[in-house]
Order: sequence, then structure tokens, then C-alpha cells
Amino acid sequence: MAKFKTAVIVGSLRKESYNLKLAKALGKLGKDRFDVQFVQIGDLPLFSQDLEANVPAAVTRLKTDIANADAVLFVTPEYNRGIPGPLKNAIDWASRPYGKNSFAGKPAAICGASPGAIGTACAQASFKSVLSYLDVALMGAPEVYFQFKEGLIDAEGNIASEDTKKFLQNFADKFANWAERHIESAAAGATAKRAAG
Repeated sequence: MAKFKTAVIVGSLRKESYNLKLAKALGKLGKDRFDVQFVQIGDLPLFSQDLEANVPAAVTRLKTDIANADAVLFVTPEYNRGIPGPLKNAIDWASRPYGKNSFAGKPAAICGASPGAIGTACAQASFKSVLSYLDVALMGAPEVYFQFKEGLIDAEGNIASEDTKKFLQNFADKFANWAERHIESAAAGATAKRAAG
């Protein structure tokens, strides 16, 4: 199968974000099987249904970037045992208006980094219920609740530890397998539907 396109949504807006570094590392590890596009969420207005009558340009860009992708990778920190506000805001915009959910049917995975010992386990657990409603095909395992330590991954996504590289390579490979199966299945279903008439 040809390389597929992955929209990467990083939940942190911080310039030196651990999760941005993790996302870049995963993009490098998966580069033989998928291309990544980092979706910008920092300039989105706060969601308001009042704005749907005249959708802001940043929202149109967000929805287009997700719609044009074959798969989605969410990389999120944990704030107060949940996902950050900017990430939830992006989810709300991309899934609206009703009937025009940009995520629908796409294979997806979650991972995240934090300096804390439990990584982003709580944030991911609560995020899964949101994603189930969005009709994404969410990969269940392996899970990556990544404890980030300074110097482990640099700003370009280079990984200092061979053990960490193997761990994250496994996640990237499993995500690629998961996405490819769903993309191929969707393509076969579309072909069968066209053949049926």
C-alpha cells in the first residue's frame, strides 16, 4: 500500500512542548509508511454555534486538513486529569456542524507525554469516550502513557535512548497497521458499492 496521510493534532500550544517532540519522533519513525501533517489549533476561536453561520477561516482550514487525511494521530498532554482546552475546542469545531463531522470513519490513535509518572493515562481515558462519539476507529493498543524526561527527545524528534526508540517504533508500526487495515477496508467497501450500482 502507498503511504497514507496522517493529520497530527498536538494538544499542547507550548513552543517547547514535550508532546510536539513526541509527535515529531513518531512522524520520523513512521516515515516509510505514512506522511504527517501537523494540524494547527492555536488560532481557533472558542467554539460558539453563533459563529457557524459565518465560519472563521481557521476553522475551515482545520476541517479541510482533517478531511484530507486518511488517519488521525492525537498527541496530548494531561491537564488536571483531562485533555487541554485547546484540544477539546478543536474537536468541537472539527465535528460541527451536525452531519459534517470531519473525523467520521477515520482510523485514529492517541498517545501523550508528561513529566509525571503516570504520563497522560487519565487524560487518554476520558478522551476515549469523546472519540467514540466522533465515530473514529480508535486503536485500543498499544497504549503510550509516556513519561517525558529532559533530553530524551529533541526538538527535531530525535530519540536519545535506544529502548525508547524501540518502544515508540512499536507504537508507530501498530498505528500504521491499524490505519492501513481500515483504509483498505473502506476502499474495498466503496468499490463494492460502486459495482453494485
